[in-house]
Amino acid sequence: QVQLVESGGGLVQAGDSLRLSCAASGLTFSRYTMAWFRQAPGKEREFVAVIRRTDDTTYYADSVKGRFAISRDNTKNTVYLQMNSLKPEDTAVYYCAADRSYALNSAASTYDYWGQGTQVTVSS
Repeated sequence: QVQLVESGGGLVQAGDSLRLSCAASGLTFSRYTMAWFRQAPGKEREFVAVIRRTDDTTYYADSVKGRFAISRDNTKNTVYLQMNSLKPEDTAVYYCAADRSYALNSAASTYDYWGQGTQVTVSS
């Protein structure tokens, strides 16, 4: 079966950096567009970043543009989210998602598989 397992979350101070990892199994990783979403308590799940299959084109939510960077290593079946200049409003559970289409989708409903999430907490 397909599994996406996030790791790397934790508690950091505002302005610090953190790198999240998502290890995928049970799929041909290089053929999937990969994305990160996040959900804070009491709020809806929101798009963060996406990296397209084949050409590695990226797209970011305005709230993280210039601070976060998504990347992938197809030899390791892993997608990363480098988070710099973290703010308290970045506090959320971060989810990895996989999409079979050749697109840069920001809609959660587009994605076929999801991880369980990793908690990121940013203190002021």
